[in-house]
Amino acid sequence: MKINSETNLSLPIRNLVALIFVICSGLWAYFGIVERLNTLETSKQLMEADLLKKAEQTPRNLEMLMLIEHNAGILEKHQAMLDENIHTKVLLNEATKKIEKLQEDVEKLIRNGSGH
Repeated sequence: MKINSETNLSLPIRNLVALIFVICSGLWAYFGIVERLNTLETSKQLMEADLLKKAEQTPRNLEMLMLIEHNAGILEKHQAMLDENIHTKVLLNEATKKIEKLQEDVEKLIRNGSGH
């Protein structure tokens, strides 16, 4: 059998329509898969770009980090001073109580000494 441009082919119309439908369905599925892959790849690239942008340390970010570290150091110093002041307050309260006791004792001695 020789095939050339003059070769006749007989095909029922029902089979021709089914063949066209199968081809169209295959093309639709292929382009749907390609579109889904493109969407996923684009979203992945956008996400990576956002992560890289957030990970970059600009001079302004570095300055802010330095200020935060500086403020943390100052906060630690103030906390230490506050702790010392709390202890000092306790010591002052005890000293005040002792001074009041001593004043009472001195007043008792003065009263007893003047009555003699």
